[in-house]
Amino acid sequence: MAHPQFTLKTAKDGQTYFVLTAKNGQVIAQSEMYTTKAAALNGVESIKSNAPVAEVEDQTAVAA
Repeated sequence: MAHPQFTLKTAKDGQTYFVLTAKNGQVIAQSEMYTTKAAALNGVESIKSNAPVAEVEDQTAVAA
């Protein structure tokens, strides 16, 4: 795999979800279940458009 990739999949119950994999093939995110393929594709587009500006909120414990 030469680049990150979104892969659409169908769950056993027929719902659609997507998996985002890194260049090395490692899964880095999995979506919620969507009732339609169109809704899953909308989720992919949302990630594509919002992720570049997403902030990181660090909620880890502060070392003493």
